[in-house]
Amino acid sequence: MDPTLRRAAVLGHPIGHSKSPLLHRAAYAFLGFACSYEAIDLTAEEAAAFAASLRGQPAWTGLSVTMPLKAVLVSAMDRTDCRVAALGVLNTVTFSHGADGTVLTGHNTDVDGILGALRRAGAPEHPRAVVLGAGGTACAAVAALAELGSPRVQVCARRFPAPSPGNAGVREAGERMGVSVSARGWDEAAAACAEADVVISTLPPHGADALAQELRGIVPGSILLDVAYDPWPSMLAQAWSAHGGRVAAGIEMLLYQAVEQVKLFTTDAFFDEPGVTNAMCDAVGIPRR
Repeated sequence: MDPTLRRAAVLGHPIGHSKSPLLHRAAYAFLGFACSYEAIDLTAEEAAAFAASLRGQPAWTGLSVTMPLKAVLVSAMDRTDCRVAALGVLNTVTFSHGADGTVLTGHNTDVDGILGALRRAGAPEHPRAVVLGAGGTACAAVAALAELGSPRVQVCARRFPAPSPGNAGVREAGERMGVSVSARGWDEAAAACAEADVVISTLPPHGADALAQELRGIVPGSILLDVAYDPWPSMLAQAWSAHGGRVAAGIEMLLYQAVEQVKLFTTDAFFDEPGVTNAMCDAVGIPRR
């Protein structure tokens, strides 16, 4: 391998559908940053050992992290940023190689991705908000809504995992971010969505298909962000549009969180954010900004 070539990857299970390699490779080509980027399939049981195996390998500059690894990798970090400390979930790992060894730092750029997608869709400040799901991405959604000024977020889920080491849990994450989280059962999801200005679905593909059929009305012009981008459009996105709402595609969230990851992975080599963003848009076939 070329000793000047950096390495980065996206970790998750399953991972074959991920568009992160397209986004990152396009960004590195635009920047002239010599860095490979691959997709690596890892289960939760394998993740910590894999991260540890990268210590002492100076080519590594960063990892993108997706489900089901966002909480389990927190305990493998040497440092975490303030968001990870508050939420108990990460989606990004950076490497700092020095004389004393390698330092792994966990970051959460999912919050940036959600905010970018919602603002591009025209989300209002202080929205009445609903989050579907109660996992790691739901924690990031609550944090993003807190930054938008939502006074209270309703979270609808089939179950609410208990907080565990490294994972704050969605209600506790809300408290730490200064927003009240109200837990509602899944049978109340359609009613909650009907009253919201912003709904964020953090469910896996097809996870909201049944809910799509239950929708009977929504607030005119309300916004749905469905983070599941493959297949697209989802049944929920189609139903939302049919009821007169606006839809932010999950690929928009992926784009904006990836821009922040590229900044972290390339450090001083990063320049021209609009140019990088448009190169990434071209790579996945979405409109330029």
